[in-house]
Amino acid sequence: MPDETKTSVLDYPSTFVIEPWNVILLNDDWHTFDEVILQLIKAIRCNAQKASEIALEVHNTGEAICYTGPKERCEHVASILEEIDLGVRIERTV
Repeated sequence: MPDETKTSVLDYPSTFVIEPWNVILLNDDWHTFDEVILQLIKAIRCNAQKASEIALEVHNTGEAICYTGPKERCEHVASILEEIDLGVRIERTV
């Protein structure tokens, strides 16, 4: 009788890679630093120092990546930022 080796799908290792996306916060002329900072804290769950750094980068350069992660999470973060009409863009990372 021949030796038959049975394999299953579990015998083969696999990796599942989720491509990250970026949430990019855009500068505007009508929100205060405090409004932006508070919304960033709420959206990306960071401390006030990190939110201040992002807000300053947005102010100085016109935009800043404020969050990187799976597309669905980025969409959620963007929706929280948009609650106070902040401008955002979601892009796939390069």
